[in-house]
Amino acid sequence: MSLYKIDANKHRHLADEFRANPIGIHSPELQKVLNVFRGAKMAGKYVLVCVKPHKKWVLAQLGKKRGDPLILHKDRLFYSIEEAEWGIFKIRWEYYTGELLMG
Repeated sequence: MSLYKIDANKHRHLADEFRANPIGIHSPELQKVLNVFRGAKMAGKYVLVCVKPHKKWVLAQLGKKRGDPLILHKDRLFYSIEEAEWGIFKIRWEYYTGELLMG
């Protein structure tokens, strides 16, 4: 677990910032949050799998150990990289803050 703690009330504006611009350069404060999200342990980590280049992504989870097959969540499809990144951000936000993000 990271030393940097994400507080849903204190950092909610960062979720809004990410929603507005999920791809590209982020503020230093948002980058800290993303570093926590992306630096999580690998077992069971949510990831995106591109199933049709530049057109379709599916939510997946890594296995419990290296070499385990991915668990594809075929009911969670995205048709733009921005929506895919927002979808995974919401999952990670809920994991770290306990707050469900809508939209």
